[in-house]
Amino acid sequence: MRILLIHQNFATPAEGGGTRHFELGRHCSQRGHEFVVVTSPLSYLSGRQTATEDPPGSTEQVVEGVRIRYAYAHPSLHRSFVWRLFSFISFTLSAIRTALGVGSVDLVVGTSPPLPQALSAWYVSRRRRCPFLLEIRDLWPEFAIAMGVLTNPVLVGLARCFERFLYRRAHLILVNSPAYRDYLTERGVPAAKIRLIPNGVDPAMFDPDADGAEARARWGLEGRFVVVYAGALGMANDIATLLRAVAQLEDIPHLHLLLVGDGKERANLESLARELRIAHVTFTGTLSKTEVAECLAAADVCVAILQDIPMFRTTYPNKVFDYMAAGRPTVLAIDGVIRQVIEEAGAGVYARPGSADALAKAIRMLATDPERARAMGRAGRAHVVEHFNRADQAAEFARVVEGLIAPHSPQDDSGAGSGAELSP
Repeated sequence: MRILLIHQNFATPAEGGGTRHFELGRHCSQRGHEFVVVTSPLSYLSGRQTATEDPPGSTEQVVEGVRIRYAYAHPSLHRSFVWRLFSFISFTLSAIRTALGVGSVDLVVGTSPPLPQALSAWYVSRRRRCPFLLEIRDLWPEFAIAMGVLTNPVLVGLARCFERFLYRRAHLILVNSPAYRDYLTERGVPAAKIRLIPNGVDPAMFDPDADGAEARARWGLEGRFVVVYAGALGMANDIATLLRAVAQLEDIPHLHLLLVGDGKERANLESLARELRIAHVTFTGTLSKTEVAECLAAADVCVAILQDIPMFRTTYPNKVFDYMAAGRPTVLAIDGVIRQVIEEAGAGVYARPGSADALAKAIRMLATDPERARAMGRAGRAHVVEHFNRADQAAEFARVVEGLIAPHSPQDDSGAGSGAELSP
Protein backbone atom coordinates (compact mmCIF):
# COMPACT_ATOMS: atom_id res chain seq x y z
CA MET A 1 0.00 0.00 0.00
CA ARG A 2 1.09 3.58 -0.59
CA ILE A 3 0.56 5.95 2.33
CA LEU A 4 0.93 9.71 1.84
CA LEU A 5 1.61 12.10 4.72
CA ILE A 6 1.43 15.89 4.26
CA HIS A 7 3.38 17.52 7.08
CA GLN A 8 5.12 20.90 6.80
CA ASN A 9 7.23 20.30 9.94
CA PHE A 10 8.38 16.73 9.23
CA ALA A 11 11.90 15.96 10.50
CA THR A 12 14.37 13.09 10.17
CA PRO A 13 16.92 12.25 12.90
CA ALA A 14 19.48 14.30 10.95
CA GLU A 15 17.36 17.43 11.46
CA GLY A 16 16.04 19.33 14.44
CA GLY A 17 12.56 18.61 15.77
CA GLY A 18 10.32 15.70 16.64
CA THR A 19 10.85 12.49 14.71
CA ARG A 20 7.58 10.70 15.58
CA HIS A 21 6.35 10.65 11.98
CA PHE A 22 9.67 9.49 10.61
CA GLU A 23 9.66 6.57 13.02
CA LEU A 24 6.06 5.66 12.17
CA GLY A 25 6.83 5.88 8.46
CA ARG A 26 9.98 3.78 8.77
CA HIS A 27 8.00 1.05 10.51
CA CYS A 28 5.34 1.08 7.77
CA SER A 29 8.12 0.77 5.20
CA GLN A 30 9.55 -2.20 7.07
CA ARG A 31 6.10 -3.86 6.84
CA GLY A 32 6.25 -3.58 3.05
CA HIS A 33 4.25 -0.39 2.54
CA GLU A 34 5.43 2.67 0.66
CA PHE A 35 5.45 5.72 2.94
CA VAL A 36 5.66 9.07 1.15
CA VAL A 37 5.97 12.43 2.90
CA VAL A 38 5.32 15.85 1.39
CA THR A 39 7.07 18.44 3.53
CA SER A 40 8.85 21.78 3.51
CA PRO A 41 12.65 22.11 3.34
CA LEU A 42 12.45 24.80 6.08
CA SER A 43 13.08 24.07 9.75
CA TYR A 44 10.10 25.09 11.88
CA LEU A 45 12.53 25.73 14.77
CA SER A 46 14.84 28.17 13.01
CA GLY A 47 12.89 29.08 9.87
CA ARG A 48 15.98 28.31 7.79
CA GLN A 49 16.39 25.72 5.05
CA THR A 50 17.75 22.50 6.52
CA ALA A 51 16.82 19.73 4.12
CA THR A 52 19.76 18.60 2.02
CA GLU A 53 19.44 18.03 -1.68
CA ASP A 54 21.09 14.84 -2.88
CA PRO A 55 21.81 15.03 -5.73
CA PRO A 56 21.90 18.85 -5.86
CA GLY A 57 18.71 20.31 -7.30
CA SER A 58 16.60 17.27 -6.41
CA THR A 59 13.22 17.65 -4.73
CA GLU A 60 13.08 14.15 -3.27
CA GLN A 61 15.19 11.89 -1.07
CA VAL A 62 14.75 8.50 0.58
CA VAL A 63 15.79 8.05 4.22
CA GLU A 64 15.59 4.53 5.71
CA GLY A 65 12.76 3.62 3.37
CA VAL A 66 10.78 6.83 3.89
CA ARG A 67 10.32 8.75 0.64
CA ILE A 68 10.43 12.52 1.20
CA ARG A 69 9.27 15.08 -1.37
CA TYR A 70 9.65 18.83 -0.86
CA ALA A 71 7.03 21.48 -1.50
CA TYR A 72 7.56 25.22 -1.37
CA ALA A 73 6.86 27.22 1.79
CA HIS A 74 7.50 30.95 2.06
CA PRO A 75 10.47 31.52 4.44
CA SER A 76 8.57 33.83 6.81
CA LEU A 77 7.77 31.49 9.71
CA HIS A 78 9.29 33.69 12.40
CA ARG A 79 8.47 37.21 11.20
CA SER A 80 5.01 37.63 12.75
CA PHE A 81 1.71 35.82 13.15
CA VAL A 82 0.46 37.14 9.81
CA TRP A 83 3.65 36.13 7.97
CA ARG A 84 3.59 32.75 9.71
CA LEU A 85 0.07 32.21 8.42
CA PHE A 86 1.24 33.24 4.94
CA SER A 87 3.98 30.59 5.12
CA PHE A 88 1.39 27.97 6.13
CA ILE A 89 -0.92 28.91 3.26
CA SER A 90 1.91 28.90 0.71
CA PHE A 91 2.82 25.37 1.77
CA THR A 92 -0.83 24.27 1.73
CA LEU A 93 -1.19 25.26 -1.91
CA SER A 94 2.21 23.97 -2.98
CA ALA A 95 1.71 20.68 -1.14
CA ILE A 96 -1.42 19.88 -3.15
CA ARG A 97 0.46 20.08 -6.43
CA THR A 98 3.40 18.07 -5.06
CA ALA A 99 1.14 15.43 -3.51
CA LEU A 100 -0.88 14.95 -6.67
CA GLY A 101 2.41 14.40 -8.49
CA VAL A 102 3.05 11.33 -6.33
CA GLY A 103 0.41 9.41 -8.25
CA SER A 104 -2.18 7.02 -6.87
CA VAL A 105 -2.25 6.48 -3.11
CA ASP A 106 -4.24 4.26 -0.76
CA LEU A 107 -4.44 6.66 2.20
CA VAL A 108 -3.71 10.33 2.84
CA VAL A 109 -2.68 11.45 6.33
CA GLY A 110 -3.09 15.07 7.37
CA THR A 111 -1.71 16.41 10.63
CA SER A 112 -2.46 19.50 12.71
CA PRO A 113 -1.07 21.97 13.62
CA PRO A 114 -0.92 23.90 11.45
CA LEU A 115 -4.53 23.46 10.40
CA PRO A 116 -4.19 24.63 6.75
CA GLN A 117 -1.97 21.70 5.74
CA ALA A 118 -4.70 19.28 6.81
CA LEU A 119 -6.90 20.87 4.14
CA SER A 120 -4.30 19.85 1.55
CA ALA A 121 -4.52 16.26 2.78
CA TRP A 122 -8.31 16.22 2.64
CA TYR A 123 -8.35 17.67 -0.89
CA VAL A 124 -5.77 15.19 -2.17
CA SER A 125 -7.69 12.29 -0.59
CA ARG A 126 -10.81 13.44 -2.37
CA ARG A 127 -9.03 13.74 -5.70
CA ARG A 128 -7.47 10.31 -5.25
CA ARG A 129 -10.71 8.82 -3.89
CA CYS A 130 -9.06 7.26 -0.86
CA PRO A 131 -9.49 7.55 2.94
CA PHE A 132 -8.41 10.65 4.85
CA LEU A 133 -6.77 10.12 8.26
CA LEU A 134 -6.56 13.28 10.37
CA GLU A 135 -3.99 13.42 13.16
CA ILE A 136 -4.37 15.97 15.98
CA ARG A 137 -1.01 16.73 17.61
CA ASP A 138 -2.10 19.95 19.36
CA LEU A 139 -5.53 21.48 19.80
CA TRP A 140 -5.67 24.30 17.31
CA PRO A 141 -7.19 26.85 17.19
CA GLU A 142 -7.87 26.42 20.93
CA PHE A 143 -4.21 26.81 21.93
CA ALA A 144 -3.82 29.97 19.83
CA ILE A 145 -6.96 31.44 21.38
CA ALA A 146 -5.84 30.56 24.92
CA MET A 147 -2.44 32.21 24.35
CA GLY A 148 -4.04 35.37 22.99
CA VAL A 149 -2.45 34.90 19.57
CA LEU A 150 -5.84 34.56 17.86
CA THR A 151 -8.31 37.15 19.19
CA ASN A 152 -10.30 38.50 16.25
CA PRO A 153 -13.87 37.10 16.63
CA VAL A 154 -14.27 36.66 12.88
CA LEU A 155 -11.00 34.74 12.57
CA VAL A 156 -11.82 32.68 15.66
CA GLY A 157 -15.17 31.73 14.16
CA LEU A 158 -13.63 30.85 10.81
CA ALA A 159 -10.91 28.75 12.47
CA ARG A 160 -13.47 26.77 14.46
CA CYS A 161 -15.60 26.22 11.37
CA PHE A 162 -12.50 24.98 9.56
CA GLU A 163 -11.72 22.67 12.50
CA ARG A 164 -15.25 21.16 12.41
CA PHE A 165 -15.04 20.81 8.63
CA LEU A 166 -11.96 18.63 8.94
CA TYR A 167 -13.40 16.56 11.79
CA ARG A 168 -16.50 15.78 9.71
CA ARG A 169 -14.58 14.77 6.63
CA ALA A 170 -11.92 12.62 8.24
CA HIS A 171 -12.58 8.89 8.03
CA LEU A 172 -10.61 8.47 11.25
CA ILE A 173 -9.02 10.89 13.72
CA LEU A 174 -5.77 10.00 15.47
CA VAL A 175 -4.79 11.77 18.72
CA ASN A 176 -1.57 11.63 20.76
CA SER A 177 -3.00 12.53 24.17
CA PRO A 178 -5.95 10.99 26.05
CA ALA A 179 -7.22 14.50 26.86
CA TYR A 180 -7.55 15.27 23.15
CA ARG A 181 -9.93 12.34 22.79
CA ASP A 182 -12.13 13.86 25.49
CA TYR A 183 -11.98 17.26 23.76
CA LEU A 184 -13.20 15.75 20.49
CA THR A 185 -16.05 13.71 21.97
CA GLU A 186 -17.27 16.80 23.82
CA ARG A 187 -17.55 18.46 20.41
CA GLY A 188 -19.67 15.73 18.91
CA VAL A 189 -17.06 13.49 17.30
CA PRO A 190 -18.13 9.86 17.77
CA ALA A 191 -15.76 7.97 20.06
CA ALA A 192 -15.60 5.14 17.52
CA LYS A 193 -14.02 7.55 15.03
CA ILE A 194 -11.08 8.39 17.34
CA ARG A 195 -7.90 6.38 17.95
CA LEU A 196 -5.29 7.17 20.59
CA ILE A 197 -1.63 6.51 19.84
CA PRO A 198 0.18 8.62 22.45
CA ASN A 199 3.42 10.44 22.04
CA GLY A 200 6.36 8.26 22.97
CA VAL A 201 9.97 7.59 22.16
CA ASP A 202 12.37 5.17 20.54
CA PRO A 203 14.44 4.10 23.58
CA ALA A 204 17.26 2.91 21.30
CA MET A 205 17.99 6.53 20.38
CA PHE A 206 19.13 7.25 23.96
CA ASP A 207 21.74 5.61 26.19
CA PRO A 208 20.92 6.14 29.88
CA ASP A 209 24.46 5.09 30.84
CA ALA A 210 26.18 7.65 28.59
CA ASP A 211 27.95 10.52 30.32
CA GLY A 212 27.63 13.06 27.52
CA ALA A 213 31.36 13.72 27.46
CA GLU A 214 31.25 14.93 23.86
CA ALA A 215 28.51 17.48 24.56
CA ARG A 216 30.17 18.59 27.80
CA ALA A 217 33.40 19.24 25.92
CA ARG A 218 31.62 20.95 23.02
CA TRP A 219 29.69 23.38 25.22
CA GLY A 220 32.21 23.84 28.03
CA LEU A 221 30.23 21.94 30.66
CA GLU A 222 32.95 19.91 32.35
CA GLY A 223 32.47 19.78 36.12
CA ARG A 224 29.09 21.51 36.00
CA PHE A 225 25.59 20.58 37.14
CA VAL A 226 23.81 20.76 33.79
CA VAL A 227 20.15 21.74 33.46
CA VAL A 228 18.84 21.04 29.94
CA TYR A 229 15.76 22.29 28.14
CA ALA A 230 15.37 20.71 24.68
CA GLY A 231 12.68 22.01 22.37
CA ALA A 232 11.22 25.05 20.67
CA LEU A 233 11.89 28.56 21.95
CA GLY A 234 8.45 29.97 21.24
CA MET A 235 5.69 31.88 22.98
CA ALA A 236 4.07 28.77 24.42
CA ASN A 237 7.24 27.42 26.00
CA ASP A 238 7.66 30.05 28.75
CA ILE A 239 11.45 29.93 28.74
CA ALA A 240 11.47 33.38 30.35
CA THR A 241 10.21 31.79 33.55
CA LEU A 242 12.98 29.19 33.35
CA LEU A 243 15.59 31.94 32.98
CA ARG A 244 14.17 33.78 35.99
CA ALA A 245 14.33 30.55 37.99
CA VAL A 246 17.96 29.96 37.07
CA ALA A 247 18.78 33.56 38.06
CA GLN A 248 17.70 32.60 41.60
CA LEU A 249 20.24 29.76 41.69
CA GLU A 250 23.41 31.84 41.37
CA ASP A 251 24.51 30.49 44.76
CA ILE A 252 25.07 27.16 42.95
CA PRO A 253 28.17 28.32 41.06
CA HIS A 254 28.62 25.11 39.08
CA LEU A 255 25.06 25.17 37.62
CA HIS A 256 24.80 25.65 33.85
CA LEU A 257 21.64 26.01 31.76
CA LEU A 258 21.76 24.49 28.27
CA LEU A 259 18.90 25.57 25.98
CA VAL A 260 18.82 23.11 23.09
CA GLY A 261 16.69 24.33 20.21
CA ASP A 262 15.58 27.44 18.41
CA GLY A 263 12.50 29.52 17.76
CA LYS A 264 11.09 32.98 17.19
CA GLU A 265 11.62 34.03 20.85
CA ARG A 266 15.33 33.23 20.90
CA ALA A 267 16.56 36.82 20.46
CA ASN A 268 14.24 38.05 23.22
CA LEU A 269 15.40 35.27 25.55
CA GLU A 270 19.06 35.98 24.90
CA SER A 271 18.37 39.62 25.78
CA LEU A 272 16.58 38.58 28.99
CA ALA A 273 19.48 36.32 30.00
CA ARG A 274 21.83 39.29 29.66
CA GLU A 275 19.43 41.50 31.61
CA LEU A 276 19.27 38.92 34.42
CA ARG A 277 23.07 38.58 34.31
CA ILE A 278 22.97 34.82 34.01
CA ALA A 279 26.59 33.91 33.43
CA HIS A 280 26.21 30.22 32.75
CA VAL A 281 23.64 29.77 29.99
CA THR A 282 24.17 28.45 26.47
CA PHE A 283 21.81 28.67 23.48
CA THR A 284 22.83 25.84 21.16
CA GLY A 285 20.50 26.58 18.26
CA THR A 286 18.91 23.79 16.25
CA LEU A 287 20.58 20.39 16.64
CA SER A 288 19.92 17.02 15.04
CA LYS A 289 18.18 14.32 17.04
CA THR A 290 21.54 12.56 17.50
CA GLU A 291 23.08 15.73 18.91
CA VAL A 292 20.08 16.26 21.18
CA ALA A 293 20.56 12.75 22.57
CA GLU A 294 24.19 13.62 23.36
CA CYS A 295 23.07 16.79 25.17
CA LEU A 296 20.56 14.82 27.22
CA ALA A 297 23.32 12.40 28.16
CA ALA A 298 25.24 15.41 29.50
CA ALA A 299 22.25 16.56 31.57
CA ASP A 300 21.84 16.16 35.30
CA VAL A 301 18.27 17.50 35.20
CA CYS A 302 15.90 18.19 32.30
CA VAL A 303 13.12 20.78 32.28
CA ALA A 304 9.75 20.69 30.51
CA ILE A 305 7.78 23.91 30.72
CA LEU A 306 4.76 25.60 29.15
CA GLN A 307 2.77 28.71 29.90
CA ASP A 308 0.27 28.45 32.74
CA ILE A 309 -2.76 28.01 30.48
CA PRO A 310 -5.50 25.45 31.29
CA MET A 311 -5.53 24.13 27.71
CA PHE A 312 -1.89 23.03 28.07
CA ARG A 313 -2.96 20.51 30.70
CA THR A 314 -4.13 18.34 27.80
CA THR A 315 -0.70 17.84 26.21
CA TYR A 316 1.77 14.96 26.05
CA PRO A 317 4.97 16.88 25.12
CA ASN A 318 7.48 14.85 23.09
CA LYS A 319 10.43 16.19 25.05
CA VAL A 320 9.26 14.60 28.30
CA PHE A 321 9.44 11.12 26.79
CA ASP A 322 12.89 11.89 25.38
CA TYR A 323 14.07 12.96 28.85
CA MET A 324 12.73 9.76 30.37
CA ALA A 325 14.30 7.57 27.69
CA ALA A 326 17.64 9.28 28.33
CA GLY A 327 17.35 8.21 31.98
CA ARG A 328 17.34 11.80 33.28
CA PRO A 329 14.96 13.25 35.90
CA THR A 330 12.38 15.76 34.71
CA VAL A 331 11.46 19.01 36.42
CA LEU A 332 7.94 19.42 35.06
CA ALA A 333 6.32 22.86 34.99
CA ILE A 334 3.23 21.56 33.19
CA ASP A 335 0.08 20.34 34.90
CA GLY A 336 -2.46 17.83 33.63
CA VAL A 337 -2.10 14.50 31.87
CA ILE A 338 1.69 14.62 31.49
CA ARG A 339 2.02 15.25 35.22
CA GLN A 340 0.13 12.01 35.77
CA VAL A 341 2.72 10.18 33.63
CA ILE A 342 5.69 11.63 35.54
CA GLU A 343 4.17 10.97 38.95
CA GLU A 344 3.06 7.43 38.06
CA ALA A 345 6.59 6.68 36.86
CA GLY A 346 8.32 8.46 39.76
CA ALA A 347 10.41 10.15 37.07
CA GLY A 348 10.67 13.72 38.28
CA VAL A 349 9.45 16.69 40.29
CA TYR A 350 6.42 18.88 39.57
CA ALA A 351 6.74 22.68 39.78
CA ARG A 352 3.74 24.98 39.54
CA PRO A 353 3.54 26.41 35.98
CA GLY A 354 4.33 30.08 35.64
CA SER A 355 6.22 30.25 38.96
CA ALA A 356 9.95 30.95 38.78
CA ASP A 357 10.15 30.40 42.56
CA ALA A 358 8.61 26.91 42.34
CA LEU A 359 10.81 25.98 39.39
CA ALA A 360 13.98 27.17 41.14
CA LYS A 361 13.03 25.20 44.26
CA ALA A 362 12.52 22.00 42.24
CA ILE A 363 15.85 22.36 40.42
CA ARG A 364 17.63 23.08 43.71
CA MET A 365 16.08 19.99 45.29
CA LEU A 366 17.57 17.72 42.63
CA ALA A 367 20.88 19.56 42.53
CA THR A 368 21.36 18.90 46.24
CA ASP A 369 20.18 15.28 46.11
CA PRO A 370 21.94 13.65 43.13
CA GLU A 371 21.14 10.09 44.19
CA ARG A 372 17.42 10.86 44.21
CA ALA A 373 17.78 12.49 40.81
CA ARG A 374 19.52 9.42 39.38
CA ALA A 375 16.84 7.12 40.82
CA MET A 376 14.13 9.21 39.13
CA GLY A 377 16.00 8.97 35.85
CA ARG A 378 16.20 5.19 36.06
CA ALA A 379 12.50 4.94 36.92
CA GLY A 380 11.56 7.16 33.96
CA ARG A 381 13.58 5.05 31.54
CA ALA A 382 11.93 1.84 32.70
CA HIS A 383 8.48 3.39 32.44
CA VAL A 384 8.75 4.61 28.84
CA VAL A 385 10.33 1.37 27.66
CA GLU A 386 7.27 -0.48 28.94
CA HIS A 387 4.46 2.00 28.29
CA PHE A 388 5.53 4.55 25.64
CA ASN A 389 7.80 2.58 23.33
CA ARG A 390 7.72 3.92 19.79
CA ALA A 391 8.13 0.42 18.32
CA ASP A 392 4.83 -0.64 19.89
CA GLN A 393 3.16 2.60 18.81
CA ALA A 394 4.45 2.26 15.25
CA ALA A 395 3.05 -1.26 15.04
CA GLU A 396 -0.31 0.03 16.27
CA PHE A 397 -0.21 2.87 13.73
CA ALA A 398 0.43 0.36 10.94
CA ARG A 399 -2.52 -1.75 12.11
CA VAL A 400 -4.78 1.33 12.17
CA VAL A 401 -3.68 2.29 8.66
CA GLU A 402 -4.14 -1.22 7.29
CA GLY A 403 -7.54 -1.52 8.94
CA LEU A 404 -8.66 1.79 7.47
CA ILE A 405 -7.55 0.98 3.94
CA ALA A 406 -8.70 -2.64 3.68
CA PRO A 407 -12.50 -2.20 3.77
CA HIS A 408 -12.58 1.12 1.95
CA SER A 409 -14.66 1.55 -1.18
CA PRO A 410 -14.58 4.58 -3.53
CA GLN A 411 -16.02 7.77 -2.03
CA ASP A 412 -19.12 9.44 -3.26
CA ASP A 413 -19.09 12.99 -4.59
CA SER A 414 -19.34 14.48 -1.09
CA GLY A 415 -15.73 13.49 -0.41
CA ALA A 416 -16.66 11.78 2.86
CA GLY A 417 -16.75 8.06 3.39
CA SER A 418 -18.91 5.99 5.67
CA GLY A 419 -19.14 7.55 9.11
CA ALA A 420 -17.34 10.70 8.04
CA GLU A 421 -20.24 13.10 8.55
CA LEU A 422 -21.06 14.46 12.00
CA SER A 423 -23.95 16.41 13.32
CA PRO A 424 -23.40 20.19 13.04
